Amino acid sequence: MPVDLELAPKQKRPAGERCCEPIVYPEVARDHALRMAEVAKALGDPIRLQLVDVLRKHAGKVCVCELVPLFDISQPTLSHHLKKLRDARIVASERQGLWAYYYVIPDSLQELSAWLT
Repeated sequence: MPVDLELAPKQKRPAGERCCEPIVYPEVARDHALRMAEVAKALGDPIRLQLVDVLRKHAGKVCVCELVPLFDISQPTLSHHLKKLRDARIVASERQGLWAYYYVIPDSLQELSAWLT
């Protein structure tokens, strides 16, 4: 059954004028969105995600020498991934002599986790 549609001629909008009203608006403030994007970007690498998983499940601080055998990457590459996680404020470290001990910062993933649920 054919439907008759009335088509209006196309009209050019003035510059800057919206074509329609938005249906929904973002509920996440810009600063929170930037923080969550930073965390999500840092966790976007499989090695980093696994590192956070290991550190999260460990009862205390983990020496970098304990992390190296868990991954099929060199120690400098592992340190690079840990630095990215530190820069995103997901993990922190403490130096004791020659060794660095890493741990997940409490509540560092809380904001992203709360938004996802």
